[in-house]
Order: sequence, then C-alpha cells, then structure tokens
Amino acid sequence: MGIRMTKYIVNIIISGLLTACTGIRVLPPPPPLDKVSTVPEPTVAVEPEEIEYGAFTEGQLYQAIISELGAQRGQLEDAGENYFDLAIQTRDLSIIRRAVQFASVLSDTNALMQLGLLWSEIEPDNAQPHLLLSFQFLENGNFDQALSHMARVIDLGGEMDFSALAARTDQLSPHSRSILIENLRQLTREFSDQESIRLALVQLLAQNREFENALLELNLLTELSDLSPTIVQLQAQVLQSMNDNNEALNVLRKGVRVFENDKPLRHAYARLLIQTEEYEEAKEQFQFIMEQDTQDWETLYSIALLDLEMQNFDNAAQAFVRLIGVDHRSDDSQYYLGYIYEKQEDYERAIENYRLVRIGTNNFLAAQQQATRFSIQLGKIDEAHQWLMTLSGGQPRLEIFFNTIESNLLIQNGYAGEAKELLDIALNKYPNESELLFARVLYHDSQKDMAGSEADLRQIIRMKPEESQALNHLGYMLADQTTRYKEALGLIERAISISPDDPAIIDSLAWAQYKLGRYEEALVNLRRAFAAFPDHEVASHLGEVLWMLDRKEEAIQVWEEALEATPDSELIKEAMERLQRP
Repeated sequence: MGIRMTKYIVNIIISGLLTACTGIRVLPPPPPLDKVSTVPEPTVAVEPEEIEYGAFTEGQLYQAIISELGAQRGQLEDAGENYFDLAIQTRDLSIIRRAVQFASVLSDTNALMQLGLLWSEIEPDNAQPHLLLSFQFLENGNFDQALSHMARVIDLGGEMDFSALAARTDQLSPHSRSILIENLRQLTREFSDQESIRLALVQLLAQNREFENALLELNLLTELSDLSPTIVQLQAQVLQSMNDNNEALNVLRKGVRVFENDKPLRHAYARLLIQTEEYEEAKEQFQFIMEQDTQDWETLYSIALLDLEMQNFDNAAQAFVRLIGVDHRSDDSQYYLGYIYEKQEDYERAIENYRLVRIGTNNFLAAQQQATRFSIQLGKIDEAHQWLMTLSGGQPRLEIFFNTIESNLLIQNGYAGEAKELLDIALNKYPNESELLFARVLYHDSQKDMAGSEADLRQIIRMKPEESQALNHLGYMLADQTTRYKEALGLIERAISISPDDPAIIDSLAWAQYKLGRYEEALVNLRRAFAAFPDHEVASHLGEVLWMLDRKEEAIQVWEEALEATPDSELIKEAMERLQRP
C-alpha cells in the first residue's frame, strides 16, 4: 500500500516537488550542469525568478506566495492568472517578467500581448518587451507590427539580440517559424549591415532542422564580416544540433584560442564540456574567467556547482559561503550548503542552512521540507512544528499545506501517533479540507487501518464526487485487500471516466479485472499502463496476469527486467516467490 500511496495520495498532498514517499529522496539534485552559465538568459525564456516582496501590500504578498505554491502543485493556470493581475496592479518589473513566464508556458497570447505592451511602456528602451511583442504580432498575423518591433529590437540590442530571439522561437509552431524565417530574410535586405539579423536567421534555420542552410548562411556571414566570437559560438551550436559534439568542441576550442578573453564564448565551451562530462576541463575554463574578473560571482557559482557535482564538498562549501557573503545567489547557496551538510551527516548545520532559504525563492519549499525531516529525525518535533507554523504566518492555506508535509514526515520517521494528533487538530479546525483528509489516509494506511482509510476516502468523495484519485485509491484498496471486487471495479471505472489516461488508474482497473478473473482484459490494460508508466508495481501486476495466463516465461522476463531497474522491489519478489512456490 505504501507504493500505492506514493502514486495516488502524495502527489495530491505535495504535488510532485515535495513528494514524501518512503525510500525516495525528496531533495532535488543539483541543477543540470549543462545549464550552468554566467551569460544572462533572456527574460522571455521560461526560467524561475526570484521576486522581491518587500514593497508589496500584505494582500499582494499573499497572492504571490499562493501563486508560487499553486505552480509547484501544477496549478499553472491559476498561478498565471494571479501573476497577470499582480502585474497590472503593481506595474512591478519583476512581477511582469514572472507573469510573462507563466503566460509563455500556458501559451496565453492575450496575456503576453498585454504584458508586452505594459512592459514596453515602463521600459521603452529595453529590447526584450519589443522582442516579445514581435512574436505576438507574428502569431496574430500582423506582420507589419512584428517587423516594426523586430527592427526596434535591432536598434536597441545590437548583435546579441539573436540569442533572445532564438530562445523564444522554440515555442513557435513550425509554420510560424517558417514565416519568421522569411521575414528575417526580408530584414537582412533592409538592414544589410546588421549582423544580428543574419545570426538570428541561422538560429531559426537550425531550429527548423535546416542545418545545411544554416551553415551556408554562416559561411556567407564570414564572407561579409570578420570572424567573431558570436559566429564561432553559433557554428558550434549548429554542429551540436547535428549531433556532432566533437566537431563543435573543436570549433569552440579554436575559438577560445583566438578570442581568449571573450567570456560568452568561453562559457559556451565550458557548457559543452559539461555536457560531455569533461568536468575538470570545464572547471578550468570557469577558473580562467575568474582570473580575469575576480568578482564574477555567477562564474563562481558555476564552479561551486561543478565541485558539488564532482563531490568536492569542501571546495563547493567555501564558494557558497563566499557567495552568501556578497549576497549573490545567497538563497541557492544556503540550499546547497544544506545539501552538503546533509551529505556529510551534519544534520544540525543542514537544518540551519535550509531554514535560511527565504520564502519566494526557487528552493524554499524543498528546503523547509528537508529542515523539517531532519528536525524530526533528531527528535525535535515541537521545534519543527513551531517553525512551520511561524512560516505559515497564520494563513490557512499555508498552515494546511505545512501540516500535510509535517504529518507525512512524522509517519515516515516512526511518529505515527504524533501525526494522527496533528491531523486531528488540523481537521477539527479545517474539517472540509481534502488535503488533510488525504494526509490522514496516509496515517491509516501506515497503521493498516483500512476502515479508517475508507471512511476518510468516502468523506472526500462525498465532498468532491469527481475526485478521481480518491475514487481510484478506494477502489484499488478494496480490490487488493478485500473480496469486494465488483464494488472496487465500479469505483475505479468512475475514476477512469474522469481521468482516462492516468496510468495509475489504468493499472488499478486491470487489477480489479484480474481479481474478477477477467485476465485478457486485465492484460490489455496492464500493457497500456506499463507502456506509459514502467513502474515496478505495474510490472508486478503484469507478470502475475501473464503467469495466470500460463505465459510464465514472459512473466519471468517482465519481473527480471523490472528488478534490474528496481532491485529492492518487495512486490515483485513476493509475487515471484508466491507464484513459483510448488
């Protein structure tokens, strides 16, 4: 049942990022090293952004925090709508940029247009809003306006504009990108002296997988102008797109020899070295940059992440402490210091650093969960609770959210009674909160109290008849632990009518069918579930159905392959032992 909880309940309680299932690490690993860069990314690219909340009203602050929590749970539409409203209300640039990020992910063209116009009004000499608007006008078929804003971008941004242009075009449809290519060709004729236009054209051709045309444009560019770091970098990018990393490395290696002090080029070389897992050489490139600029803190952050990846924890810790001292990426640094101390089993210091990660930053929620986890493991239960309640600031949604996290961690660490007491108090205060009821289902399951689980699940279903996860969980529990197979099937069929493509629910449907002796139907659904979600629990079920259909060799193959991926799966081991027993 614990594994079933992971799939059906924890995702609802903590929504993915904060999954708290037993045996699975919640702390995210260090960010992908191929993303390490000190070159500023264009705002139109969807990247998390720290937001300074100090100037906001209390209501606006609450709205921002709730929006971030909602985004962590996958409620992107609500978060995007909230940030759009905040952008209009506050006219704050950081909020506008965050709203643009959400609108981009959601492909909300109306919001992007309004945000772009607002942004360009506040920052008329910033190329980025004009870039954003050019794409919106292009999507709307207003090519005159699109070209006007493209020209404005060129006037304002210079030769580096192509990177921002290319970052945004990944989200365009192939048809729209083709239109943009043709319009860029027109711009090259109108602005023949503007290298950035042709560079953008090369980027778009590469994105359209027209690699040969992209290389032809690059060759033409080198005939029209001198070799530049930008051209070298773009040539390498095209070669990478052609999966020729070796040649791309050669191009960049030669480029950094010619343009020794060009920082973006050396960064591009370092990033490719990271992609090819040549970490030591990548670190050397970053160190060369630091020698030229001892206060390039973003490069220092890149070095710290590399040391973290290579488990050079002492070096990484020194760099993170230095970054905190100059207040650059301080929250990220506090988070990774916590990670380092955790790896070194210095849990007191890990807790201290995790708690220093501020609200509104990327790793805030994960950091607080880890701090709470280790506080509980050290027996500091009251302290952990008080800390979370302080963070909630009396806000009901935050209090409920933190209660679910705390209760799960208490259960995981052997404090089931304390978890029950916490949830009972919370449900007395918030009796109709399904998240708290789901959390108490976890408690009941940990105690093998099926009656308690069923009671809470049925309460959720009464409150939310379309709650597919509650229907599914109850149905699976009845199919797996009782002989109420027809009732179980009915519940699961209701769940799958609501969420027809959820592999976990498809797996449950197959399991109920199996219990009813409908082996062929079960097999079809299990193959579908396993194709979408090759989990060891689904593999256990698939093997069992195959075994009952006398396809034993195939069953054993499924189990053995699943055990290679999940060698500690007790479910598969139990099924194999039970079914192979004479």
